[in-house]
Amino acid sequence: MEWCFYLKKMIENMNKSQIAVVPSYYQRYIEQAPDQDLLTALQETGVAMLLSERSQLVALGDHVYAPDKWTVRAILQHIIDAERIFAYRALRLARNDKTPLPGFDEDSYANVAPTQHRSIDDLFEELGYVRESTWIMFRQFDETTMLRTGICSNHEMSVVALGFIIVGHLMHHLAVVKDRYYPLLSL
Repeated sequence: MEWCFYLKKMIENMNKSQIAVVPSYYQRYIEQAPDQDLLTALQETGVAMLLSERSQLVALGDHVYAPDKWTVRAILQHIIDAERIFAYRALRLARNDKTPLPGFDEDSYANVAPTQHRSIDDLFEELGYVRESTWIMFRQFDETTMLRTGICSNHEMSVVALGFIIVGHLMHHLAVVKDRYYPLLSL
């Protein structure tokens, strides 16, 4: 396992300041990611962080703050789906694949995801496995790999930017849940 330690040391200082190009749409996610190295941020913003929110998330059930908004289970599924897509994009860029990568329609995904039959704990379990896989993938990238760029959703992005987008995307949705859904618990 000595080689894993060596690789982790090579990128443990990869932080948001090393992101050269950020499409404006994704800037909000990167801004919400903590100011720490990417591997630490990936570890600290996964399921372990969400566990403290578990009882509130369960209590929300199917409540939504407005018509046509997603339930908390749908939001968790969206976080999982988006992380898989962002990680796939990062892998493609890391391997120097120059094929432009398309965007995805998050609403289309949410409309067919069978979240009504899933529990918060089930979604937490899946997110845990997805985040662990993401972390393992990113830890093997060296600095040259992390700085590689490519086209995703018609915008230039780097591998390191995608890593922080993954982190900030979860943080963004947790903030939305706290701001717009948690007040429903006091009704």
